[in-house]
Amino acid sequence: MTPTVDVDATAIALRLGAALLAGAFIGLDREFRNKPAGLRTHALVSLGAAVVVLATIGSSPGNADAVSRAVQGIITGIGFLGAGVIMQHEAERRIEGLTTAASIWVAAGLGIACGAGLVELALIALGAILVVLVGGGWIERWMERRGVGNDDRG
Repeated sequence: MTPTVDVDATAIALRLGAALLAGAFIGLDREFRNKPAGLRTHALVSLGAAVVVLATIGSSPGNADAVSRAVQGIITGIGFLGAGVIMQHEAERRIEGLTTAASIWVAAGLGIACGAGLVELALIALGAILVVLVGGGWIERWMERRGVGNDDRG
């Protein structure tokens, strides 16, 4: 990833706004499904990732290694946040929250892309993510009615 360095106030506002909206759209899906992490969590994760990337770009212009380290830190940190929404029900041999944890992780990815100036990438990815979250639920329910598949919904 080669981040763009032209970060004037307008570019910053656009990148942060795009990250906020992308995270919010994912969060809306989770909110509608009454999951443990919703609109605010996803919007903040995406926005926070964009802020970190923008701060790194601003403090180390043209230093791809610094941006790479920031991205690695974001992804590692988000793993801990995602782990907080995963619940294991041993008696029922069931795990829930995996999809929400994955959506938190991918919201961070969208924020990283927006912060790096790759807003088009984030928008295309957001479309794909929403197809998976919405369409995937329909497909899972259809398979469940037929007794096919596993229970990895979260």
